[in-house]
Amino acid sequence: MKQNVTLRLDKDLIKKGKVIASKKETSLNRLLSDFLKQIVEEDDYYEQCKRKALNILKKGYHLGGKITYTREELHER
Repeated sequence: MKQNVTLRLDKDLIKKGKVIASKKETSLNRLLSDFLKQIVEEDDYYEQCKRKALNILKKGYHLGGKITYTREELHER
């Protein structure tokens, strides 16, 4: 579902944006829409990766091996 949004931008910025959009053979509306979509997708991906990393940290790492010594043996001098 699409919805209109009203933005208040500097006139010079709008002019330059229209020139850029024209060079890309698109509209300023499409240019802004695509940019916002990209930002949202990047943020979603970041959050997904962050959740995955935190879950890995919660589980911890099993590095293998066995402890074949006691604390006392380790600290003997």
